[in-house]
Amino acid sequence: MPDTNHFSQTKGPLWGKLINPRFRVIVIGGTGQVGSAVVQALLAESVCREVVMVTRKPVVIADPARLRNVMMDTGAADLEMRIADLAREVVAGGDRVSAVSCVGVGSGSLQWTEEQLKQLEIGVVGAFARGVRQAGVAQFCLLSAVGANAGSRIKYARIMGLKEAAIQAVNFPHLAIFRPGIIVGNVHTPRWVGWLGKLVPGPGGNIEQRDIGKAFVGSSRSNRCALRIRSWHPSQVIGNWYSPGI
Repeated sequence: MPDTNHFSQTKGPLWGKLINPRFRVIVIGGTGQVGSAVVQALLAESVCREVVMVTRKPVVIADPARLRNVMMDTGAADLEMRIADLAREVVAGGDRVSAVSCVGVGSGSLQWTEEQLKQLEIGVVGAFARGVRQAGVAQFCLLSAVGANAGSRIKYARIMGLKEAAIQAVNFPHLAIFRPGIIVGNVHTPRWVGWLGKLVPGPGGNIEQRDIGKAFVGSSRSNRCALRIRSWHPSQVIGNWYSPGI
């Protein structure tokens, strides 16, 4: 068995990160239904050294040794700068760092105006993405939604498409975009919708919330592709892989 510490010293820090499975994650939107599932899945991974949750309000820390809460005013004009400072501190730990956005309104989007949705989904998430990228974070995982299309006539699908475009414009070397359909196990999904979801073919059907968490973990651990866009069928995960420039 090779001595990974020996390789890290002889090949330099970049080589050490390539063979070192340990990683840290900076999360925004980790207090929501999907975000909580992602955080729990990350903490279940022994090679995930630390999860840093950026929130507007304090949260209860279940695992203080590996879970850290950093409060920020997500509506502040200097959010991008503050995120960059935080990300630099996390990167300085030496492990590979991934950034995750689980920001989403879900069923409440019907009560939000388009401008309000843009301010959250594009403004806040965009500032978060640009901040971590400034700090050298190369990997980003984004929660979107099935049907995301910037040209859609449906407001929520249009906003999701615009959000995806905004994050792609940040030019992360490794970007994973997740487009779930009907999320089962989510308090915002009525039971009858889940039953109907079993009849929906293709990526618009049901996906278990815990499976979304596992998929985020898998992408946080891997950095093989430049761009991944994942949708789900009712009974399995479907990965649509795009690798521009590779």
